[in-house]
Amino acid sequence: MNDKTFPKTENTSLRRLPKRGSYDHAVVHAIIDEAMIAHVGFSGPDGQPFVLPTAVARIGETLIIHGSAISRMMKTLAGGVPLCLSVTHVDGVVLAKSAFHHSMNYRSVTVFGRARMIEDPAAKEAALRALTDHLAPGRWDLLRPVTAKEVKATTVLEIPLVEAVAKVRSGPPVDDAEDLDWPVFAGVVPVKLVKGEPVPV
Repeated sequence: MNDKTFPKTENTSLRRLPKRGSYDHAVVHAIIDEAMIAHVGFSGPDGQPFVLPTAVARIGETLIIHGSAISRMMKTLAGGVPLCLSVTHVDGVVLAKSAFHHSMNYRSVTVFGRARMIEDPAAKEAALRALTDHLAPGRWDLLRPVTAKEVKATTVLEIPLVEAVAKVRSGPPVDDAEDLDWPVFAGVVPVKLVKGEPVPV
């Protein structure tokens, strides 16, 4: 891997619409940094597959996730099983003249790898700070300091960004020429995730 792109691997090679793919670090980072939730896929000890949502943050070339020390996901991932992590942003619903050409404008990243448990207390606290400030910038320094008991009860995992690929679709629908005069709206309905005004308790 060089300083600008992730390597194209068997896992990250796009079979369908490869022109939408990107291995550029800046593109991958930007999509991840806008995400609050990632979905993590892995197989349990008995082979049962799981896909679970979790908060995610990035520190350099490492993703951070966390959970209860007794969480099945945390215990399984801490054992070093292969995982697949994905984030997706939907930017618009693409309405075409035919159902077959409907689509969505989106930005997604898929990451393959294995998680490692963060054991060092200082590194663990830094990772928890990164997660907190990712969801609410600047919040960590305003809060009651975490206790050693709280940190001990939390498993924090790091996932190195080694195998990663982004996939992006943007723009209007692509209709067949013979459908262009069909009398129905065609275009894009924008979709945005917007934070509302804080509600005090």
